[in-house]
Amino acid sequence: MWDITFQQLFDRCLKLHAEGRRDFENFYEATDRDFLASIGYKEREFYDFIEDLNNEQAPAASTALLVAAVRRDYFLTIQQGQRSDTVLKRDDLPTFGDTLEGIAYLPRIIAKARAKLRGELDPDLMYGCGGDRHFLQTHGDKHLADFLRHTWAAGDDFLKIVAYVKS
Repeated sequence: MWDITFQQLFDRCLKLHAEGRRDFENFYEATDRDFLASIGYKEREFYDFIEDLNNEQAPAASTALLVAAVRRDYFLTIQQGQRSDTVLKRDDLPTFGDTLEGIAYLPRIIAKARAKLRGELDPDLMYGCGGDRHFLQTHGDKHLADFLRHTWAAGDDFLKIVAYVKS
């Protein structure tokens, strides 16, 4: 089952990082790379969760798995296993101060969530970074995976996401 493979790889890489290894490109064997590709994941985005957990004690490994589950579902059902060639770069994101319905940061996290769903985040961007976690915590203690699923379900309707954040 894919979730067991994910957890085993996560645990192995978490240990490597805790031992001081930061060359994440060398964390993975060919089978690991094939596995990550099969769930629509890139090596760096997998590593970002490991790095944050070791450095900041968040998000939890279970959160990384739940976020990966949403991405995997989107990749397999909506994208039919086909990667996107588009990349959302830092300069393409709304700023930290941009607002939607008076809520600062909301346009930014929506853009990141949509790009995460499609596998289009630049390697230097992370859905689930400290800023994202802080935003969701201060707006009703929302979970990263739940926000991702709500963003998917909302489609192009920003107001559905606003309603979720305000709930």
